Amino acid sequence: MPAPTHPRPHTETLANGLRVTLRHVPGLKRSAAALRVAAGSHDVPLAWPGLAHFLEHLLFLGTERFPASEGLMAYVQRHGGQVNASTRERTTDFFFELPRQSFSAGLERLSDMLAQPRMNPDDQLREREVLQAEFVAWSQDPTAQQQFALYEGLPADHPLRGFHAGNRDTLQVEQPEFQKALTDFHQQFYRTGQMTLSLVGPQSLEQLRELAETFAAALPAGDNVVQAAPPPLKVKSYQQVAERQCNLLFAFDALPDSSAQALAFLCHSLNSAKPGGLLAYLQQQGLADSLKAAPLYQFAGQALLHLALNTSSESLSSIGEQVRDWLSFFAQQDWTSLGEEYAAMLARQQHVSGALQRARLDSEQLETGLSATGVAALKHILGEIGTVDNFSAHWRLPTPNPFLRANEPVANAGLIRGQTSAHRGLRTFAQDRSRGRRERSPMHFSQALPDNGDQGAIYLRWQMEAAATAGLQAQLQRSLRETQDDARQAGVELSFSTTGNQWLLKLTGLQEPMPIVLEHALKCLTQVDADSARGEPETPLLPIRQLLKALPEQCSASVETSDNAQHLWTTSRWDGLALGLGAQTQSAMGLALSRIPGTPDTQIPAPSAINGQHLWRHIDTASSDHALLLFCPTASRDVADEAAWRLLAQLCQTPFYQRLRVELQLGYAVFSAVRQMHGQTGLLFGVQSPTFAPVELLRHIQQFIEALPSLIDATDLVQQRQNLADQFSDENLSTKDVAELLWQSRLAGHSSDYLPQLVSAIHSLERPALLAAAQRLNRAEGGWLCLASDSLLGAPWQATK
Repeated sequence: MPAPTHPRPHTETLANGLRVTLRHVPGLKRSAAALRVAAGSHDVPLAWPGLAHFLEHLLFLGTERFPASEGLMAYVQRHGGQVNASTRERTTDFFFELPRQSFSAGLERLSDMLAQPRMNPDDQLREREVLQAEFVAWSQDPTAQQQFALYEGLPADHPLRGFHAGNRDTLQVEQPEFQKALTDFHQQFYRTGQMTLSLVGPQSLEQLRELAETFAAALPAGDNVVQAAPPPLKVKSYQQVAERQCNLLFAFDALPDSSAQALAFLCHSLNSAKPGGLLAYLQQQGLADSLKAAPLYQFAGQALLHLALNTSSESLSSIGEQVRDWLSFFAQQDWTSLGEEYAAMLARQQHVSGALQRARLDSEQLETGLSATGVAALKHILGEIGTVDNFSAHWRLPTPNPFLRANEPVANAGLIRGQTSAHRGLRTFAQDRSRGRRERSPMHFSQALPDNGDQGAIYLRWQMEAAATAGLQAQLQRSLRETQDDARQAGVELSFSTTGNQWLLKLTGLQEPMPIVLEHALKCLTQVDADSARGEPETPLLPIRQLLKALPEQCSASVETSDNAQHLWTTSRWDGLALGLGAQTQSAMGLALSRIPGTPDTQIPAPSAINGQHLWRHIDTASSDHALLLFCPTASRDVADEAAWRLLAQLCQTPFYQRLRVELQLGYAVFSAVRQMHGQTGLLFGVQSPTFAPVELLRHIQQFIEALPSLIDATDLVQQRQNLADQFSDENLSTKDVAELLWQSRLAGHSSDYLPQLVSAIHSLERPALLAAAQRLNRAEGGWLCLASDSLLGAPWQATK
């Protein structure tokens, strides 16, 4: 099997011991950093569970040089980037993404917070309450508890069986012993020998290396500390049964090198839903509805492989037998073709990944694909599972992904049969008629994005006579599942959503496979059958996520429902938008466009607004936690209003979090942001709280909104305007970002030069106009929509379905 040919990042160890990986990607619009510390929840003293996670939180609370209002989180939010952190069993990760010109300042803040945390006692007490709230939510979350219970089959002395969440009882910040343990942990592990920094961006390798050296100079130098090895897992496998779920777990000790890539390849093969595979057979036999295989844990040669199967069958022993039978079949196969397709898939996915995804993958330092050592490791793993030479005859390897194959070259765009490139510029009457049809087509091929890149986007919208019932929605989503998986592997994100009586099919990513992906998707959606109705139980969501999932539906008018897919397709009207597609891709879309169901229509109306109304929707989240979302649309669809709302959102983001989460301690899921739905731009405020009811959460949000004028008066408006305008420059926006903005602008009825208009409107915003916008927001001139885990309040709120 040939080794994968993915370009590898440059790796080296700097003089002070910091390991760095540097990846120069010329086409990227942004830069990203991922820092991995080789220390996690299993490395803390037994007396202080949760200390590693607690320290991760404390590092974001500011330093002497960069207080919280100027720290990494606030800085990244102000420049429209992404930032987060994660503590796992043996690692802690910090990662962010920023526009290129702001990147070095972000790195400066990251190194300072890692090296010089303040560890202020008052900050610690406040942050402990945040972790206490997270612990309460975790202890009441069925999914989290089921995940924790998966380790019960392991030996009692293994750290996976321990408690590591951290709460008010274990994080005894008042005790000197705890403070010493916290300081010792930081000094022992937060030094260069324990760290790996991964940088990805359009900068040259030399520039990235300079950034890495500057970053490293601010950190405490130190050698690598060998993390204590865990005790043996001892068990080989075990099975657990929960409600509608069967869990199969395989435990491994002393795995060889490259076992991580071998497990990744095995899980990829297990998760295939194609005919002849494990999941397809289990579904056919009524044994399981879904299967998800993933490694739960990997460290020091140990691993725990988890197969989660949703099932209503009582033949649980039969499921285990079928899994082992398939594994025996798989162990005897030649993996060459599968490995080649797997490598092609990883290359496609890496190609369409942004800077942050690539930096995080590089920080894992995993080999991609399945190398020769990976093949040896996979054979060892399958041998440890206990595969045999005898297996059933009905198993088959999955059919090749049709979207990963090289497509045949498309005939030169603009030419018809019999013409050659010498005829270019000479048009026939037939071509003129064809061109006229396309120019009048509801599928608009926009020139707002250059068509000489390799990525693009396609949006297809249908206006239906009625909304889809929940059952029909499930059928439609299920019909697309295999096509979605194949498309994602080929570098195309395919999504389908139904909101009221408008349905939306969206493709983003590599443009080359898009025409055939679109053909397959349309065929699946228009040929739903009874088999497609077989759904999977949904994973329970946190209350705030339940509200976010329900929000788009609430922003559209309620209509009658229907489960007759064929009638809905036949009577539908459609339009669409394609961006960034070259002439070759446009030409290849002809067949797909001819198969779009419904009647073409360039005049589909925009969804109605909620101007001046106070609408309240109660959603039963089945949780003791409270949650509330407040969506505040602009008073009009004018670009100037959108600019003002976007600037208000930028001003609100850090102070809102600081006020409601840090100062008032209302909850742990606290955020504010701009959201666009169905062409409506709005400010979205969200809070989840274990103690405060929605009426109290709403009161605090209203108080924050009322105080916006004082926040505006204290703002450096020139700098804030520039930061916001920079986020919409060609240098910073990805193809996917531009496509979504232009689609939303089309729904709002804006012209094709919407983006330049928006940037101009942002630069034109003066303080009086922004204060007036804050007053319009406070008076709810654009309306307020509230989704809450509690029942309707009194006037002026009205119930909505």
